[in-house]
Parts: sequence; structure tokens; C-alpha cells
Amino acid sequence: MSTPRYLVTGGAGFIGSNLVAALTAAGERVRVLDNLATGRWENLDGLPHQSLIERITGDIRDAAAVAAAAKGVEVVLHQAALGSVPRSVETPVESNAVNVGGTITVLDVARRQGVRRVLFAASSSAYGETPVLPKHEAMEPMPLSPYAVTKLACEHYMKVFAGIYGIETLSLRYFNVFGPNQTPDGAYAAAIPRFVDAALQNRPIPIYGDGEQTRDFCFIENTVSANLLGATSSKKFKGEVINIAGGRRIGLNELCKEISRVLGRDIAVEHLPPRAGDIRHSLADISRAAELIGYQPRVRWEDGIEPTVTYLRTLREKGPAAASATVTCGNVPLPKAQAAAGAGHQAS
Repeated sequence: MSTPRYLVTGGAGFIGSNLVAALTAAGERVRVLDNLATGRWENLDGLPHQSLIERITGDIRDAAAVAAAAKGVEVVLHQAALGSVPRSVETPVESNAVNVGGTITVLDVARRQGVRRVLFAASSSAYGETPVLPKHEAMEPMPLSPYAVTKLACEHYMKVFAGIYGIETLSLRYFNVFGPNQTPDGAYAAAIPRFVDAALQNRPIPIYGDGEQTRDFCFIENTVSANLLGATSSKKFKGEVINIAGGRRIGLNELCKEISRVLGRDIAVEHLPPRAGDIRHSLADISRAAELIGYQPRVRWEDGIEPTVTYLRTLREKGPAAASATVTCGNVPLPKAQAAAGAGHQAS
């Protein structure tokens, strides 16, 4: 049996499970490491290529678990983390332990085991509340939350490990990713799944603030495409940081209007007090990602709302395993040169 070339940490979570969907649709064997603290195996259960998925339950802070998961792989797509700005405000020590401690463990195991490349799920929250738009990678970071600090610290570790140990590293600063397999439940759920789920259940959509704040929403297929481009690039990465986004600025009130349009009916909105640590406006300059890895958004944010509605409706009617079958990232192609090269990677 061939050894998987890819390890996806956090592969039972939102972005990780969509990466698994894309890689397995391209015929790649994929190893998944997840401690199921926020992810769930049901996010993978509806994918069509189950025989290509190897599941390992384990924590990224556990070097032995990471070593078992990383054995023989070439590329690590490191998505595992404790997400959410408000969660980090409530539990800063835990967020630091998982996000920073876990990432150092992943990097250290990877370089010891000869992994060629690590891609890291960085965050646009590193920019903070800087007045300049769009955000570009040369700007001075101004993190406003413990979560943002942890993600920024990990970017530095990625660069340091590349410089000292020679392992290839690339950090992708995600901007407001949304789509199928993103949970709407809990206090830390992201805006779009919360909004859509509330609308589907005829509840008011909760908006923190006046709704005039803006975000650069990025449909999951774009984020997955960026990871595959980074994973398969012939360039030698040395800790670079790139923005991954849609490159457009969308207000939350505008988002609600689009949800209403897709559902074909009026929806109610409830305005709540602003949350600590939330930024006011966000917009990405994605030119560096285009130059470095050839990234361009595949799907407009408006076109991502309908598949998100389909997923969340199925989630409420049939549960997470059935809902995961609505994931669309099997449509994201693995660049041809790398897909062709994968056939010869055998276990030693």
C-alpha cells in the first residue's frame, strides 16, 4: 500500500475536511490527525473516497502522535488549532498552549522526520485594526486578541524553522473562510454559518454592532485551492506569508441581504453590542499570493452562499455525516504535475 504524501492536521475540522475532500478526489491517500476537540469524524463520513483516508485520533501537542501521523509524508497541511477570537479572550492560556505549542511540535517532528514542506493556517487577525486597506503582507501586524497573537507567533516559528533547519514552510493568512462543514453551533461559531442557520430556523440573525463592519469573505474552495497550489509548487519556500481571500469587501448588512435573496424571503436581524477583539474592517491584497503560487479566487462569495445553505439545511435535517456529502471541494483540482507525480510514492 502506498504511503500518504499528505498529512492534514485538524483534518476532521472545517477547512481540514475540505482539504481531505479535494486531495482524495484527486486520487491521493491522505492521513488525518485530529483530537476531535472541535472537529468530528462525521465531517469526513460523507466523502466518496473513504479508502484513501487514514484517520488518527491524537493531539498536535503530543510529539508521539504527531510522529506517527507524519511518518513517511512529504507535505503537512497544518490546520489544527483552537480557533475563534472570543474563545481566546476567554481562555488565552489554553489557546496559546494549543496553537503555539502544537505548531512548534508539528514543526519539530516534521523536520526530524524529513518532511519536505509544511503549510500553516495563519490568520488575517494578525493585521488587527490598522486603518489602511487593503491589508498587505508588508504591513506591521497589530493583533488585538490572544488568538491573533498565537497565529502571528506561529508565522515567526515557520520562518525560523525554515531558516535554521531548511524545512520548507509557507504561511497562508486566511480571511473569513466559509462553506460546507463549518459548524453553526456554539458561542464561537463564525458569522456566515450562524447567520444562515438562524435564517433557516426563522430566528433573527445576530449581528454584533451596526452591521456596517466589513469582511473579506472567502469561500472554502478558494482556501483549498490556495493550499493545493502551495503544496504542489516547484518553488522553495522559506517562511513566506501570503494573504488568501476573495479580495472584496462585504458588509454584514449586505451579507444578510444576499442570504435573504438566496432563501427567497425576508429575514430578521438582531443587533447586539460589539464584541471585544473584533476588528471593524477587513480587505485583503492578494497580489502576493498570485505572484508566489498563482492563486486566484475560484468562487465569488455570493456564489458560495447557496452551497452553504444546502449544507446547513442538510445538517439540520439529516445530521453531520449526511451533510458532509454536500462538500463541493472535490471540484478543486490538484495541479496536474503534482497529481501525476504522486503515483510513485510507495511505502519504504
